[in-house]
Amino acid sequence: MPSRSTRLLSVLVVGGLVAGVAACTGSGGRDARPTLTDAGPGTVTVAAEDDPAARSVRASRALFATAPGAVVASAGDADAIRAAASAARRAHVPVLLTNDESNDASDAVGDELDRLGASWYQAEGDVHVRTDAVERDAPDGGDAPEPSRASRPATVVVADASEDAAVVATSLAAGAHLVRMPRGVSDPAAAPAVVSALHEHRDAPTLLAGAAFADLREPRWTVRAAQGGWQLPHGGQRPFAGHRYVATYGAPGAPALGVLGEQGPEATVARTKELAASYDGLSDAPVTPAFEVIATVAAGAAGTDGDYSSELPVATLEPYVDAAHDAGMPVILDLQPGRTDFLTQAKRYESLLRRPGVWLALDPEWRLGPDQVPLRQIGSVDAAEVNQVSDWLAHLVRSRGLPPKALVLHQFRSSMIRDRAALRSHPELDVLIHVDGQGSQPDKQATWRALHDGAPAGVHWGWKNFFDEDQPMLTPAQTMEQVAPTPSLVTYQ
Repeated sequence: MPSRSTRLLSVLVVGGLVAGVAACTGSGGRDARPTLTDAGPGTVTVAAEDDPAARSVRASRALFATAPGAVVASAGDADAIRAAASAARRAHVPVLLTNDESNDASDAVGDELDRLGASWYQAEGDVHVRTDAVERDAPDGGDAPEPSRASRPATVVVADASEDAAVVATSLAAGAHLVRMPRGVSDPAAAPAVVSALHEHRDAPTLLAGAAFADLREPRWTVRAAQGGWQLPHGGQRPFAGHRYVATYGAPGAPALGVLGEQGPEATVARTKELAASYDGLSDAPVTPAFEVIATVAAGAAGTDGDYSSELPVATLEPYVDAAHDAGMPVILDLQPGRTDFLTQAKRYESLLRRPGVWLALDPEWRLGPDQVPLRQIGSVDAAEVNQVSDWLAHLVRSRGLPPKALVLHQFRSSMIRDRAALRSHPELDVLIHVDGQGSQPDKQATWRALHDGAPAGVHWGWKNFFDEDQPMLTPAQTMEQVAPTPSLVTYQ
């Protein structure tokens, strides 16, 4: 790139006078055509700096390859930014912000003008730009030409709800597809309209713009998952962001293990929908019916592999997964591993877990030691083993561009998950602790409260109602009123 002094010299030679640059209609005049970046469909740029001046430069770099000029305003002058936004949209050039408290922003604006190949900038309000090669004040003229773009689709700009007028104006000036996040939401996976826009324009690059995205840990996976288009029945992809589930629990063909096994797949769908409908008007979040299917059943006999667990074939589970998928219902695969480990069993069902809306549950009650037998002892698991599963599942989700999954951890005694504070979190997973004790309501409530003490931050909570063992079983209204905080998942066994 030429130095600023070299560029100034070339302007003087071609135009004769610096003042002539503003009046001419050559490459730097108002009729010069900007060009947009030629980013590929997998490109994801995040402009999430705290400093709005830095965000404005990042957005300009993501959207414009060249521009004849730019409109510059102070980051602290709201009126000037509004004027700059209007001018930039008419001129089809970026808005760049300076920061009166830092010379770095002025330097960054000057550097960005150099990168754009700009010959002018229009100042709105009191600004200072550190550049010698760009003429202040835009050239006079009529409507500016729209940017020329490469053969690739226009960038999708996902803007947070902060009303960042500079970035929005730059996006509109570039002809980008602009979609805004709902107020109070910072995860695109939890924003149905954003997921829809990213899916509709899945061949386009993406710009995530706004300080709210600073904590987004896996932006490229987040965008890729949204581009896949799968959404929960009430919208969005994040399992427990504004969603509540009512699930039937059990194993196919085994009525003694829960209501799910009392009938075939289609009849179970109908029964689960009816059960979920009994929560209509009671929940502050939309209620979705779901299955929790026991994929591996703890057994009283060692079996041929000696692990005291009967692993159901994938073919046995597929009719339930297919029926739930056709009905828009998530499926949770529950593991009761006996003397083997959770990860070994989880990998058996990778083909099902590759599907959107198929989630995973670990049941430590049935994770036994080498000398233990189901129903004689209550099992337990170390956080380290749970972390092995969550690491593997998160990698599966991320590597295949799947939407987020729920990871359900069953627990009714504190000893069932040892060193629970060491559980790792992953942006690809929503972790839920499912409190599935049975018996009298005072005892169940005491267990519920005890397990909340010292729970890892950010976990969600589930509650189980037993038709036969609870004394008495809570009605839907009682479940919503008496269980606090209100559970995100209610299962029936």
